[in-house]
Amino acid sequence: MREFKINSNDKGQRLDKFIQKTVKGIPLSLMYKSIRTKKIKVNRKRAELNQILSEGDTVQMFLSEDLFTEKITPCEFSTIKTSLNIVYEDENLLICDKPAGVLVHSGDGDGKVSGDGNASERGTLIYHIQAYLYQKGEYNPEGENSFAPALCNRIDRNTGGMVISAKNAQALRDMNERIKNNQISKFYLCAVHGQTPKKSDTLCDFLIKDSKTNTVKVLKNQIKGAKKIITKYSLVSYNPKSDLSLLEIELITGRTHQIRAHMSSIGNPLLGDGKYGKEDKLKGVYYKHQALYSYKLMFKNAEDSLSYLNGKEITVDKNGIYFLREFY
Repeated sequence: MREFKINSNDKGQRLDKFIQKTVKGIPLSLMYKSIRTKKIKVNRKRAELNQILSEGDTVQMFLSEDLFTEKITPCEFSTIKTSLNIVYEDENLLICDKPAGVLVHSGDGDGKVSGDGNASERGTLIYHIQAYLYQKGEYNPEGENSFAPALCNRIDRNTGGMVISAKNAQALRDMNERIKNNQISKFYLCAVHGQTPKKSDTLCDFLIKDSKTNTVKVLKNQIKGAKKIITKYSLVSYNPKSDLSLLEIELITGRTHQIRAHMSSIGNPLLGDGKYGKEDKLKGVYYKHQALYSYKLMFKNAEDSLSYLNGKEITVDKNGIYFLREFY
């Protein structure tokens, strides 16, 4: 039997959600049966699947030890030399400027791992964030049941720029709610081939995924499975010598590969983008990543634990945006 005491990062969760986070190896059918047969209890009493947990509650689980996966041990975090470019930090949040080529999560890559199988995880942004917070004394894996510092947004491996992470469960919930409700404006800089049809425009189309090729396609009309996408762009600079345009992009919706596919659909593929670009223009030696960077966040008004961010603007140091050298 294992017993878990509900702490401030666990409270407010449904029992089933807590179990799924705490016992990652448990099949849903077994979880339902264990609650029904009182092998999972709350405060040593019969529990309900949708029961909301409060701080100070205890959860008893009479389950096989094989179901409990071991947590990352503190010694792993203590030995890693973290590599983070921190743009903003407070008691709730950490915002990092991720270099192009770095995975945010091991599951966001191509599925390959190297060495002992853990190498890919140890090279991810979230692993370095957790190690950094552990070394600062702000995160103790052994003291947590269901929470670990987590990312609120993600960007592609080959895209650079700002990624938001939360240090506690309340901040994670509130930031995810802000993102869901479009209460954060996200701005990107990108370099595209050619001149855009207009100096500024709002593109409204539909996007559908092709899971077999891991690509998306932009459509003018909606079909089953397609989702609406809205992308605003404005011209910042044009280099006639290289026939490249520097654009500022504001994402109104945030879909997979949205900027890359949307700009390619109007005849302006991103520099360095072999997936949605024109191969005959992308065989130079300059860029192995698409020229796309998440460089600015603007927080709109919201009444939550993060209301102190209302009206705040956060930007990266543009000197670190490598493709800007084509325009200055």
